[in-house]
Amino acid sequence: MTVIERREIALVDLLDRLLAGGVVITGDITLRIADVDLVRVDLNALISSVNAQVPSPWGDPT
Repeated sequence: MTVIERREIALVDLLDRLLAGGVVITGDITLRIADVDLVRVDLNALISSVNAQVPSPWGDPT
């Protein structure tokens, strides 16, 4: 085993790294019965942290 294989990362550290760089989540869900589409849900989401360099899109709450 190398050092990288044995390295343990806490869940909080992993979440911090993901939010610092941003995460894009995409997905499609279709509910169909007898080859007839009844419900279709498309998901596109960008999850990122907000700081001084990347301000909130909703402005300052004050």
